[in-house]
Formats: sequence, C-alpha cells, structure tokens
Amino acid sequence: MTWLWRNGVDTLADQGWERSRWEWRIEDGGDPSRLVEEFLAEHGLPVRNLAVGSGSVADGARRRGVLGASLYVSAAAAVVSIGAPPGRPSPAPALPDAVAVVWSQPASAPIEQAVHSARTSFRWELDSWRPSWSPEQHAEAVTRARESISRGELYQVNLVGHASAAYRGDPRPALRRVTTLPGARYAGSLGGDGWALACASPETLVATGGGRVWTGPIKGTRPADEVGRRELLASTKERAEHVMIVDLARNDLSQVARTGTVRVDDLYAVRRWCDLWQAESVVSAALADGVGLAELLRAVCPGGSVTGAPKRAALALINELEPVGRGASMGAFGWVGLDGLDLGLTIRTVAADPDRLHLWAGGGITWGSDPQAEVAEAAAKAAPLRRVLAEAEATTRR
Repeated sequence: MTWLWRNGVDTLADQGWERSRWEWRIEDGGDPSRLVEEFLAEHGLPVRNLAVGSGSVADGARRRGVLGASLYVSAAAAVVSIGAPPGRPSPAPALPDAVAVVWSQPASAPIEQAVHSARTSFRWELDSWRPSWSPEQHAEAVTRARESISRGELYQVNLVGHASAAYRGDPRPALRRVTTLPGARYAGSLGGDGWALACASPETLVATGGGRVWTGPIKGTRPADEVGRRELLASTKERAEHVMIVDLARNDLSQVARTGTVRVDDLYAVRRWCDLWQAESVVSAALADGVGLAELLRAVCPGGSVTGAPKRAALALINELEPVGRGASMGAFGWVGLDGLDLGLTIRTVAADPDRLHLWAGGGITWGSDPQAEVAEAAAKAAPLRRVLAEAEATTRR
C-alpha cells in the first residue's frame, strides 16, 4: 500500500508509517461518516469540533507521533450517510467504499523506506477501453434528463459515464503518473489488498482551518485556448449552470455555519486543468461550534457539482439513468491533519482492481444542454487520464 500526497505542507504523508487503517463497505452497515469520525478521534485527531483550534487534542496526537490521516469516501458511502439509496453497484467492487489511514512519523528507520515500491521498475500492458454506455446511450440519457428538467422535477443533474480496461502487471507506477497531471490540486494515490486509486482532481470538495470552512465547486468546461476561454466567459448557459451549483454549495455550508457567515469569495474564475479551462467559485463560512467531521461530511457529500439541484431529486435521476455505480469517482479524497482537513472531489480519478482499470467522467445537464456536446465534454475530461496511462504502458516497452 502506498499513499502519495503533494498538496501544500502535507508532503510528510508520503514519508510516514501506516499506524492504523479503517475500511468500510456498504454491506458492513452503519453510518460511515460517524464511524470514520470515531476512528480518527480514537487516534487523537481533532475531528470532534472543527470550529475550534487544534489545541490540546492535536498536541496529544503530536506527542504520539501522529502526522494525520488520508481519507477516501466513495460517492455511494456519502449517499448512505445522508440516508438515500446508494444507487447501482460499483463496477469495481474490490474497492472499499470508505478508507481512513492514520500515519505516524517513524521513530528511527529512514523514512525513505515508507515508499519502498515507488521507484521499482515495472512492466504492464493495458487493453482497449470498454465504456459502460455507448455515445448514443449517453446522449439519450442527456435527453431524458432534459425531459425531467422540463417537467420541473429538478433544475440540473450531473450524469457520469464509466469505462474500464483490462491490464496485466503492476498498475501502481502508472497510477502515480495520473497524479502528475497539471492542475491537480488533489494529487495522490491510495491502495490496499487488491485495489488502488489515483486522483488528479482540481476541485475542492471541503476544507477547514482557522475556524472556517470552504468549498470550491467547478462547473463549466472549454478547451484551454483563447477561443475556449472567451467562450466560457461569455456562455450564458455555463454561467447559469455554475451559479445554480454555487447556490447549492451556499445551502450545504449553511447547515454547518454560524448564522449569516456564508459568503461567495470568488465567482466564476476561469482556471486550467490539463488542456481544459474550467470555471470555479469559492464559497466559505465560519463553522458553527461543535461541528464534527461526520456532520460536515453529511452536509457537503455527495458534492453538489456532481449531483445536481435539488440534490436528492438529482440522486434519484442519477440512479435511474447511469448504467453502473460511480465507484471511486465523485466522492471525497484528501487529508485530515492536526490543524484542519482538505478534501478534494474525486473527479479525474482512476481505480484499479485485480484485473481492470476504471475511470469515470461526465458533466452537468440543464435544459440548455446539447446531448452531443455533453458526450464530447465527458470524453475531453477522460482524455488526459487515458493518455497518461497509455504513455506509462509505452514507457515499459522501451
């Protein structure tokens, strides 16, 4: 098992020893948000009241040598936490639905040993990708989503497609290449017995620090050239879709915020991920006293930018239209530290089971969506992931 984290000061996470691990699957039952909060609190992490400074709780963790914890929560686990049906089964059932790994600073052995497998040579082969729906089926799902919107059942829904490819060999070095994609704020990999995932997400699902909480929804995509930038800035459809999700994010944060403190710090900023422009906003608030990790996860997960508005109506339509479960995608992935947490949304994410690689991509659907354009947008989002995995295969054949 390997964890690599390259966001800010938390680079220590790839230099520690795994102290303890918690894994959860839907069939285990219970509320994963509550269970993971209890697990992390047992190891001294300050997750019971995120609104206050780390104080004596974190000091105790430091004395025990705890660095922090990596955390992954699948979209299905997030849905279960809010009491909604989990949807269709995952096409990668080897992956747990939630994982937390607590890391400790090694007492004496060189920390380099903690990433023993990161630099080994490897050889592997990747077969052709097989989608779970055809472009025609994807376009038909967009049409049906637009019909639901026209009936007033919801305002927006995010539809996600899946593809998988058989592989042979060790996938971990190839997955690490995924984490190097430009624009990936949440660049990391996590693995266990018979599974691994790699994330190159640019989107902040939720972060806390200094008594505040913030989220950075992304909605709106164009090719990363000057024409694409101008189109994205000028698009009435994209801006309207984006503002809907910003409003949903404001509502989500209001559940855990001090009254009257929710604000939009940045609206519709255009930023780059790989060869795409994307529109991003930042919504923040002062945390209400007593808000713990479980309550925070229930408020923001699953993320509004990958569900829709209203959220529960969107989830019901997603379960109806998407052919397979979302697996490792559209969930939460990041770091729970001694001074706060920083979780990305698992867009731009690849998962490996013992036989196949899996990836997901999609986009938000409104009444103004064009089915063929939505199919093309999903393909554009998946393309950098497919490309870097293909390049890894080519490297091994030299």
